[in-house]
Amino acid sequence: MTVDAIDHVQLAMPAGGETEATGFYEGLLGIPRVAKPAHLQSRGGCWFERSGLKIHLGVDPEFVPARRAHPALRVTGLRELLTELRTAGVTVREDQPLDGYERAYVEDPFGNRVELLEPLDEL
Repeated sequence: MTVDAIDHVQLAMPAGGETEATGFYEGLLGIPRVAKPAHLQSRGGCWFERSGLKIHLGVDPEFVPARRAHPALRVTGLRELLTELRTAGVTVREDQPLDGYERAYVEDPFGNRVELLEPLDEL
């Protein structure tokens, strides 16, 4: 028996935030929104997926943003993406490079922490 990979990451969001989530995850990060299975749609929330990247947002009635726990998304064109995010009003917190990576943190529209990192060999 082995654990092979992470299938998806789920973050919490408040009820009614689907439009804001779509604007951030699809509009700014470029991860397409996909339809949730019919039997899960009544729960609210939304899913964003592209090839091996899956981020699901689920409604939590007692929502509190994840300020420390976070997904780390590997990106191409980190500097350009950070410029676009700043232009859109997203707060960017740059951090010290991690061995082999340039990185920064942003918050999604609900205050969940998201790390963006790019391998230094791709810069």
